[in-house]
Amino acid sequence: MDALKFFQNSSGKWRSQRTTHHLAFRRAEIGDSEIYVEALGADNPKIIEICQMHDVDPSLAVGGAFVSWDGSMAWDRNEENHTGTTIFALIPEKDNPREGILLRERGYAEIVPIAGRYHLDGDDALVLITEYDTMSTIERFWFVNPNLRLRTSTVQRFGGFNTATFCAEMRQGDDVDSQTETSNIAPFNVGYSITGW
Repeated sequence: MDALKFFQNSSGKWRSQRTTHHLAFRRAEIGDSEIYVEALGADNPKIIEICQMHDVDPSLAVGGAFVSWDGSMAWDRNEENHTGTTIFALIPEKDNPREGILLRERGYAEIVPIAGRYHLDGDDALVLITEYDTMSTIERFWFVNPNLRLRTSTVQRFGGFNTATFCAEMRQGDDVDSQTETSNIAPFNVGYSITGW
């Protein structure tokens, strides 16, 4: 498993439910979203464009993904929305395809082009670490089965963890039927990502 394979396994439509713990207030908030993931090859114009945006040689990219999301949270005000799109480009280490740099054309916590680090841990879970000017985020994604993906997220701001999130994402539509035979664990309903998708 490498990060590109992880994105390829994530391709399709997902229904995500989320519980976010606001640690400073000792309260939890629930929400949900619809997520669409499309794996992109290294020669895709969007991957080349994002590499150029970050002044990275496009020949170093192995591919990436286009992601869109549309969600809501229980405490949303009228002017708030959790809708957006982003593109990820993967630049693996020369000697280790399981870790490297993840380029984004926009972040979620801050709407600017951003570069973070990624690696796959010993359980083949994808870990993303992103440092913004005012905060840092750590996300861990893993598959329980082909149709159920889980994630945890933490956001650290001003020296302390402000939020911790747990998400469960269930594959939707025709993609479920094609994956059912390899799935032994029934999906259950519990999140979506603190960083958007």
